[in-house]
Amino acid sequence: MNHLGIDIGGTKVAFRSGERSGELRWAPFRDIRDDLAQLAAAVAEFGEPEAIGVAVPATLDHTGTVLTWPNRPGWAGANLYTLFDEIFPSVPVGFADDGDLAAVAEADAAGCADLVYFGVGTGIGGGIVSGGRPWPGLARGSCELGHLVVDRNGPLCTCGRSGCVQALASGPATLRRAAGILGREPEFAEFTQAYRDAAGWALAAVQETCAALATAAVGIAELAHPDRVVIGGGFAAALPGFAAEVAAQAKTLARAGKPPVPIQPANLGGLSSLHGALLLAANQHWGKH
Repeated sequence: MNHLGIDIGGTKVAFRSGERSGELRWAPFRDIRDDLAQLAAAVAEFGEPEAIGVAVPATLDHTGTVLTWPNRPGWAGANLYTLFDEIFPSVPVGFADDGDLAAVAEADAAGCADLVYFGVGTGIGGGIVSGGRPWPGLARGSCELGHLVVDRNGPLCTCGRSGCVQALASGPATLRRAAGILGREPEFAEFTQAYRDAAGWALAAVQETCAALATAAVGIAELAHPDRVVIGGGFAAALPGFAAEVAAQAKTLARAGKPPVPIQPANLGGLSSLHGALLLAANQHWGKH
């Protein structure tokens, strides 16, 4: 079947159908209709698919209505099924949280039935697969691992709380920390190169990020008992050894009689959510509204 996967991110949208792939860089937000026009034009290049799966960073309710989306606030209150029905009136479309779909894709790629996924990018996404199925279920709301509170005195998160792992360990949070150490704002390319060159300011910024992620991972492992924790996302993929640093930080939190859960880099790199969207297209009942 001709399935189309769409991964909608904070700054770009990725597409994949069979061996074909594409990417759209979001224009600055002006109006939801402008966004839809950009999406429709990009998707038209793939022809009309038989089914579509969409990974979204927004918080949705069970009807597919956007509750919050900090990077595209104008989408709040919009129903995604209604909007996409206008573009593809005869094509079944499924929506699910990008972190949940990434977890499903990583579990599928690893042949692992019990897995926790953290995606480190513009924000922190995440998902849990338990017994081979996404938890709590793609049609029951997203698994917001990025909004686990790991430091009650930590920085303010976009959700309004303080100390969420996203506020401490996302790509932007790491760059802000690096700027505080360096005394100026580094470009992303400068930061990643400095990290590879083992510059002290870059290493220190990443270590704090990994410590926050390790705290969240250890807490989730106590509840979910996964076989492994997987670290993915575009920001993490750009930093060699990132997952290994999270694993090292997690070892410092180990307790007697409870060996630390294995923490590994994602098999699919920064493409986990996109692969998950393709799986959703092939399994529409997962995200059925």
